[in-house]
Amino acid sequence: MIEATNINKSFNDNHVLKDVTVFFEKGKINQIIGQSGMGKTVLLKSLVGLHEVDTGQINFDGRNFTAMSFMERKEIRKEIGMVFQGGALFDSLTIQENIKFPMDMFTNWSEEEKLDRVNFCLSKVNIPDTNKLFPSELSGGMQKRAAIARAISLNPRYLFCDEPNSGLDPITALIIDNLIREITIEFNITTVINTHDMNSVMEIGDKIIFIYQGYKWWEGNKNDIFTSDNKELNDFVFASELFKKVRDNHHK
Repeated sequence: MIEATNINKSFNDNHVLKDVTVFFEKGKINQIIGQSGMGKTVLLKSLVGLHEVDTGQINFDGRNFTAMSFMERKEIRKEIGMVFQGGALFDSLTIQENIKFPMDMFTNWSEEEKLDRVNFCLSKVNIPDTNKLFPSELSGGMQKRAAIARAISLNPRYLFCDEPNSGLDPITALIIDNLIREITIEFNITTVINTHDMNSVMEIGDKIIFIYQGYKWWEGNKNDIFTSDNKELNDFVFASELFKKVRDNHHK
């Protein structure tokens, strides 16, 4: 579990996160949603230490990440997998080399152990035998699968995903959603997803945090959304005519 308590973050005079307190559950899909510019990406980056918070505390299973030194944080970072928006695979490396990269950085495993882990991860995301291919030789959906394989290569306790469905067609996006959910449940990972994709929210949202103007404005699950009277949440989630119809049908 990850707990963030009374988090504040400013950039010059722009107060982006305002006294945000949230917790993210183990073995669950925890999603952060909200309009662009409201603070959700800053929250995600603060949780993994890419931004230093001004005040507040972040705990990883009771360990105070905020108070740690750089070297102490490195130990927790070994337990973190990250799926970046767009995948962020290294173009000049093969898929095998991409997935091995975290192992080369953080482990003393033998080459045989690393290759065994690469093959396990590729099998887990259903793209076996792509070891020698380069990212440019894969489709967008396969690149996302490879990015997930790299993110789970160190068997993480925590998985962070920044817009994992960005640029994907609806069917492929659903496949990626289900893959992330399966991995989360199977390995009992604390998964945190930053997303604009309302299909994803409705499909796999175990816990949803809605950020509005830097505040935690609402939290609940995918079913709670249909009964919420939070105006800003409803304006965001049900902005399209399609989702208005989904809501109306849910209320019948």
